[in-house]
Amino acid sequence: MMTEQGTYWASGNWRVSDGKAEEFIARWTEFLTWTKAANDGFETARLIRDLQDPQHFVSFASWRDPESMAAWKNKPEFAEHFGTCRALCTDMQGGGYQLARAI
Repeated sequence: MMTEQGTYWASGNWRVSDGKAEEFIARWTEFLTWTKAANDGFETARLIRDLQDPQHFVSFASWRDPESMAAWKNKPEFAEHFGTCRALCTDMQGGGYQLARAI
């Protein structure tokens, strides 16, 4: 089945501990740099920062298909990289998504 780029997404809603935002950005960058290099099916990633609350970030990573995204999450390195980011946070909610509509 052919899919358009950006059809499948992994997303995280990150609440970073006070004083840890710049370190979090660096660790997230390392995490997604590894993701790009080591995971077939990865397309793009973005980390956005809340203008009103600079300790709040949302991340988006697009994937070719749900199987590639699942394989990424099942790699031992995923837990290691994710854990270094999560360790700087007071809360994190994540999930996998499928595009419902694009304008």
